[in-house]
Amino acid sequence: MDRVHLSPPSAACADPDQDVVARADAHAVAPLLNCFLREVAEPRPGTDGRRVYRLSGSGRLLRVLGERRPAEPELRVAGAWQRVGHPDLIKLVADELRRYTGVSNLELPAEMIDSRDAVAALLTARARATVPDDPYQRSEQSLLTGHPHHPAPKARGGGPVAAWLPYAPEAHARFPLTLLGVRADAVVEEGDTAALDTLGEAPPGYRLLPAHPWQLGLVDLAPAFADGRLIRLGTTGFDTWPTAAIRTLYAPERDLFLKFSLDVRITNDIRRLWRHDLLKVRRTDAAATAAFAAGRAAWLSDRGYRTADFAFEELAVLVRDGLRGHLLPGATPLLAAGLVEGFDGSPLDGAADPALWWEAYLAQVVPPALEAFAEHGVVLEAHLQNTLVAVDAQGMPVQALFRDAEGVKLLTDVERAAGWERLVYCLVVNHLVEMAGALAERHPAVDVWAAVRRELARHDLPEVAGLLTAATLPGKTNLLLRWTNADGADARYRPLPNPLARP
Repeated sequence: MDRVHLSPPSAACADPDQDVVARADAHAVAPLLNCFLREVAEPRPGTDGRRVYRLSGSGRLLRVLGERRPAEPELRVAGAWQRVGHPDLIKLVADELRRYTGVSNLELPAEMIDSRDAVAALLTARARATVPDDPYQRSEQSLLTGHPHHPAPKARGGGPVAAWLPYAPEAHARFPLTLLGVRADAVVEEGDTAALDTLGEAPPGYRLLPAHPWQLGLVDLAPAFADGRLIRLGTTGFDTWPTAAIRTLYAPERDLFLKFSLDVRITNDIRRLWRHDLLKVRRTDAAATAAFAAGRAAWLSDRGYRTADFAFEELAVLVRDGLRGHLLPGATPLLAAGLVEGFDGSPLDGAADPALWWEAYLAQVVPPALEAFAEHGVVLEAHLQNTLVAVDAQGMPVQALFRDAEGVKLLTDVERAAGWERLVYCLVVNHLVEMAGALAERHPAVDVWAAVRRELARHDLPEVAGLLTAATLPGKTNLLLRWTNADGADARYRPLPNPLARP
């Protein structure tokens, strides 16, 4: 059997730089192992308190420490377990995927390295940054690990750190928007974009168009500036800050979210506002808005977009509702993904009664997603990064807020079974499994899945009975998607053990 050459282990070091190296490696190893072991490995009986897997490509054995965030991988070599550092893990993953799929990919290993190096840069930057006072901002900007089941969750397109670090949420970035003037006859817009005209002042014959400064460094707009279709109008007189989505910025002074195109691959996709998505976003947003017209939960509407006809996707900006018109009085919004990752002041850490906290969380998050599906035919992309959970002064969940019409599907466009599978993946696998795991780590006495079963069983939806008894749940195969260069929207699922099914 062919072997992957493993580098000798390095000695531990008290050097602060070495501490950053070790922490960056740990942040990078966990999500890579999660998707690798989920997608191309089979569990075997463990040894020494570690979980053992047979790798599907070669039959080699790999063992890891921990379950939710695996660490310290070791490969069975010549009858002994040998530690695998992050660089060698990348080699091992690439070798296994070549064997398993029969295809090669030079791009993804480079992204894995870029992702790990980005984490190191972010750790260094965070050590110097001022932590925001606002708990909502802290929650949005806490994702140092990021997507827990992606091989390169922090890859930033392979560009130099100086090009992207000033705009990184994880570094607590704040910056003004660049303001452009677009010649009026070149403007394309749909929906309510009036908020954009309040950001500055355009001269006669032009319309105001804010731009993300990082994006302006990625696209060539020289011809449009040269012939006057575009002009520069300076910057906003206020700062914005990036949410976890990176290209979505929040302007707290205006209580406004703005989503931009960003010609960078982040997780599975180049993050442009694609024309085909923009042309249908008003329809999906209207359906989601109607689904949340009554009740406590809220929908942050993507109420309109504006762009230029000569750079439709490159310069597009989507206008999203702010928070204040939707939040319950006195409630503090927090990003669900931030609760899982952890941040200073998280109510998940300080819950006086964690079982009661979890029941309150489920009562806010689960019913709106199921009711939107059952009563309105709306399939929310209710994963961790698209869900905000508002808490009261005691840290108890009192409201859920959902966002991102671009990810919404409608049952008028997809088969019901496909829509349900997507909802189960987003809401249960991506969201509740991760939140339950984070809660159980902090409070192991809580029966997290009994509470989820009770909450789901309250809903008279035909698919729920099957969900509670199915042996498996659909797990998205992000590693195989990227290795085979499949479209990011072309979700493929692998069956995962269903924690909802009683033993």
